[in-house]
Amino acid sequence: MDYKVSLLGLFVGLLIGLTGMGGGALMTPALILFKLARPSLAVGTDLVWNALTKGVGSIVHIKQHTVDNRIVKRLAVGSIPGALLGIGLLAVLRHNGIKSEDKLVVMVLGTALIGVALSLFFRSIFGSRLPVLGVEGLVMGPRWLTSVIGFVVGFLVSITSVGSGSLIVASLVFIYPTTPLKKLVGSDIFHALFLVGVAAVGHLGLGTVNGKLLIALLIGSVPGVVIGSRLSVVFPEKVLRPVLATTLFYLGAKLL
Repeated sequence: MDYKVSLLGLFVGLLIGLTGMGGGALMTPALILFKLARPSLAVGTDLVWNALTKGVGSIVHIKQHTVDNRIVKRLAVGSIPGALLGIGLLAVLRHNGIKSEDKLVVMVLGTALIGVALSLFFRSIFGSRLPVLGVEGLVMGPRWLTSVIGFVVGFLVSITSVGSGSLIVASLVFIYPTTPLKKLVGSDIFHALFLVGVAAVGHLGLGTVNGKLLIALLIGSVPGVVIGSRLSVVFPEKVLRPVLATTLFYLGAKLL
């Protein structure tokens, strides 16, 4: 068992607990670029790993009362069908050969990472000014918008494993600007448990999961998520956000 994989899991698990971001956005491209797994296998393994670590993070956030069930339900209405659609597309591409499937994964993954990075940069620059611009009228956000975002992210997650934390948290900040960030992060992690769970089951059916790699990641990531989730109540996310955005942009450009 490679200890380097466990250290990678520890680092990414810490980021998940702290910000609700960084799971698939960092783990999947890292597995691909370090040649630890081919694209489709990296996505499938990451999704199963993500589902298990999100479960640990969810327990912590529920105990801390940082979960809004209304937001979770709105997201799930769109994300679950989106994930099923993505799995169906991968299954169709499988008939054209593994190369076609992997090519789509890398292309969509690179594009998604750059999109996530840009959204984080935007939040870093303009996030604090949003209430002044009158966005506070969206205190609880329109239900359909939250579900639409859930659908799009659900589709992306099933193909790339990216978005269950990074894209959703970035979107929720704009839709629910008066809701405390720690509650948005907790709601996202709890919702992601269901989303990545559905996508993970789909990838298990496709055979794109590496058991040994999964175990090595879990050894490091489980304690990382616990520590990060507890620190999320007091940790200043604005310090970490620009660093995470720069890293994601680099990884996305590297893949493309």
